[in-house]
Amino acid sequence: MPTSPAESLTRFVHALFTAAGVPDDEASTVAASLVDANLCGHDSHGVMRAPQYIGFIKDGTYKPGSAFTVLSETPAVLAADGGWGLGQVQAHRLLSRLIPKAQTLGVASGTLRNCGHIGRLGEYAEAAAVKNLVFFAAVNSHGAGRRVSPPGGTEGRISTNPICLGVPTSGEPVVLDFGTSVVAEGKVRVHFQKKEPVPDGWLVDAQGKPSNDPATLYTEPRGSILPFGGQQTYKGFGLGLLLDLFCGGLSGGRCSNPAAPMPGIGNTVHFTVYDPVAFGGVDAFLNEADGLTGFVRGCPPSDPAKPILLPGDPERHSKTARLRKGIPIPDGTWVLIAKIAGELNVREPVVQ
Repeated sequence: MPTSPAESLTRFVHALFTAAGVPDDEASTVAASLVDANLCGHDSHGVMRAPQYIGFIKDGTYKPGSAFTVLSETPAVLAADGGWGLGQVQAHRLLSRLIPKAQTLGVASGTLRNCGHIGRLGEYAEAAAVKNLVFFAAVNSHGAGRRVSPPGGTEGRISTNPICLGVPTSGEPVVLDFGTSVVAEGKVRVHFQKKEPVPDGWLVDAQGKPSNDPATLYTEPRGSILPFGGQQTYKGFGLGLLLDLFCGGLSGGRCSNPAAPMPGIGNTVHFTVYDPVAFGGVDAFLNEADGLTGFVRGCPPSDPAKPILLPGDPERHSKTARLRKGIPIPDGTWVLIAKIAGELNVREPVVQ
């Protein structure tokens, strides 16, 4: 498996996007986002997405340089259209407009429609936490990517519809970021590119029977991803369903629907930002956050060799290790990236 230092991989991915016609500043935003996802251990949202994004650019689905168009705005609310621009670019534009609103009023909420895939939601929670802001986010797949079947069903009806919650502490933020399916679709794609079976409990085939073959998600008749909590409860599917309505409905975009193509293209986005200053005060918030996180970390572990972790810790541990050792890229992913690099006349970085 090739391994690349983060810095050289970022330069390479930036070069791929600029060669594909992406403005330099937008290429920097997307390259940094993808490599950071790899550093955090979320390869499903990392550089494996570069060939997909560039394919969308080539066929005109994604439109680099698109304006961030405000559809409606109040002091605390912003609804925007991304014009099918690159998702990370438009999502950071949304966040940058919501933060001053929240700092003025205490809370601000915004949506995006017609937006490319915005990547790892935890990235935006971390950016808000740096400013001592509390953050909520959810996305759907703009009607497409219907890979998750309801309890008792054999066909996908909603996308994986992730949710993210982030809070600051005096130290590192606590960031919870997960799909309402048992696993993100991109993680299945990683196994598919590696030609490796997926773990038990991830997939069912078109007859609703358990499957370990990642290809069942991408070939007809298609299988589906299970919701978290399984198909015996509405916990995972119910949360995903409501988030689909929050994102697609409030944004003026699309909820999951049969008219949309199956492959996911982009997102509708819902962000809400809270400033503790306007509530109980930032000092009180940080004091309580520090107290609770310290109390949880102090819980005696069942295995003394495995200390208690909080949401966000695994990503930080992965980043520390991968900054030191390099980022591993599955062979199947590297083949796709190298193919795009050849087509764009971009020199591949030296990998180990």
